[in-house]
Amino acid sequence: MGSLPGPAVNPFPSEFNRLPESKAHTGSMNVSHGREGPLSIDDESMRRERKEQSNKKIASQKAISVILRREATMAVIEKKKGSTRLFPGTVLEALHERIAALRWESALKVFELLREQLWYRPNSAIYVKLIVMLGKCKQPEKAQSLFQAMIDEGCIVNQESYTALLSAYSRSGIFVDMESTLVEMLRQRECKPDVWTMNSTLRAFGGSGQIETMEKCYEKFLSAGIQPNIKTFNILLDSYGKTGNYKKMSAVMEYMQKYHFSWSLVTYNIVIDAFGRAGDLNQMEFLFRLMQSESIKPNCVTLCSLIRGYAQAGKVEKIRGLLRYIESSDVTVDTVFFNCLVDAYGMMGCLAEMKEVLPMMESKGCQPDKITYRTMIKAYNMNGMSNHVKELRHALSSVGKPESRR
Repeated sequence: MGSLPGPAVNPFPSEFNRLPESKAHTGSMNVSHGREGPLSIDDESMRRERKEQSNKKIASQKAISVILRREATMAVIEKKKGSTRLFPGTVLEALHERIAALRWESALKVFELLREQLWYRPNSAIYVKLIVMLGKCKQPEKAQSLFQAMIDEGCIVNQESYTALLSAYSRSGIFVDMESTLVEMLRQRECKPDVWTMNSTLRAFGGSGQIETMEKCYEKFLSAGIQPNIKTFNILLDSYGKTGNYKKMSAVMEYMQKYHFSWSLVTYNIVIDAFGRAGDLNQMEFLFRLMQSESIKPNCVTLCSLIRGYAQAGKVEKIRGLLRYIESSDVTVDTVFFNCLVDAYGMMGCLAEMKEVLPMMESKGCQPDKITYRTMIKAYNMNGMSNHVKELRHALSSVGKPESRR
């Protein structure tokens, strides 16, 4: 497997393994007790709580009012089906709300009503929004029908329209129609695809594991004069990495370096994750150091990839080193990171360390969620420690409930 040039052994830099720095004193709120004493603080707290409850009730009532008003508007529109003199703002608002909510059947009914109005003029932007919505709802046939209706009504069909249709096909896995639409698009002089179209197409084929088709499309786009950008290379790297094509992945990395494509945070996250999954910890650590040397701050995605790589290799000491690095840095971690940590410890059978993740989360202001508890329950069950499961099931049942104490 090809790799970036790096040392044979890749220990973490010294600052990675340093002990946590003492936390700066954040200061505490000094409350001076006057004549009223501590009771005045309690009274103020109660008043604040009552005010918050009152504001919540007012906000709730306003929300209900808006919902009822909108529902009434929708009902009026439905009743007036067939009318050709509806107010434009009302119909368009109803249409856009239903598109945003992905209520495709209702949206198409309102669109038909829109087309019946005397003031209606064909609008490419509305068609594109509808086609995108239908793609998200996995309705490719209806998306194709709207695309044809768009042409029949004399709308300008541009690269945005074609890309919306391509996306609709890709979301439903209809790659034959997607490829034929792409070929049709490439043949048209007045409707040339752009890098957005290119990236959407490559992501569709690469994400479904159709690497050869992805590569053919890439060559077609290059022949059409479309230049790749950093997102294009990220898609290629991700596709190769997830299918285990590490040689081609390394070739893309070398190409990017040769032609001075600056790596982004996303690029580093993709390659670190790929080499971690491949068990190449030396390369994974080298890339992490390279990332830091370029002043690119890691995020939770980066850290989770490192955790998974170490867990897969059974390197619990490396995970401890990573936690020391996090403690001494300004990297913000979230519940997703801690869930990954819980899963890693559970995978390695380090149940004592897994248990310590909960107080660690509390110290960072992160609340455990259902995934946290389910992962812990699974680990305990796998190791025959059912006595710990009962308490966790109780905590799991309280997740999301108001004033739950976990």
